[in-house]
Amino acid sequence: MKHSTSYRRCYVALFACGMQIAANFINDLYDYLKGSDREDRLGPERACAQGWITPTAMKRGIAGMLIFACLIGCTLLQQCWGQLPHGGWELILLGLLCVIFAFLYTTLLSYKGWGDLLVLVFFGFIPVGGTYYVQAHSITADVWVASFICGLVIDTLLVVNNYRDREQDALSGKRTLIVRFGEPFGRYLYLGLGVAAALLSLWFVYTGKNRAACLYLGSLRLPLPACADLAQNGSHTKR
Repeated sequence: MKHSTSYRRCYVALFACGMQIAANFINDLYDYLKGSDREDRLGPERACAQGWITPTAMKRGIAGMLIFACLIGCTLLQQCWGQLPHGGWELILLGLLCVIFAFLYTTLLSYKGWGDLLVLVFFGFIPVGGTYYVQAHSITADVWVASFICGLVIDTLLVVNNYRDREQDALSGKRTLIVRFGEPFGRYLYLGLGVAAALLSLWFVYTGKNRAACLYLGSLRLPLPACADLAQNGSHTKR
């Protein structure tokens, strides 16, 4: 049983890596096709926009990574089949959702301001809760809280990117929350996410899991000081 659990951890990690790489490829390709990767875009250079790789080759890369992730997912499913509360069908549903929303995120939803919610779900609840579920066959209150904290902390990265790209996103028709509600809202949203994650970490102090609380509070040492920098520089923040 111990070896089986170790294998499941490896399969979950490999599936997550495969889906993350595929999602990054999809993001690179469709932002290029939509014209969002403009010449005045700030931030890291993108492969398709720079001509480092052709759209056709990127599509092959997306297909390859999705096939890899699905094969790993099937292996994990075989390990868990018949042992989970719903037999394993729940893993099939989660896998399908991951693949579908990897495409929907860039092609539609991130342009409508739904990116932050998707980060909470697909970088918080599904990876954290799913990893625990395939090993323990259940979900506890601690797991829900930990999932929410992870989603909030990771969403600060999306907020920083959207804050940096707000002017270019507005020109490209990408209606992120910061484009919709303005630059000051972006600063307060970043602060709110960090504060909410810190407060939720106190749950583990309440339940006597102080090490877990320290782990999550330690992960906030970068987002929270950055809030002060955003507040001080305001709309003139160097991007």
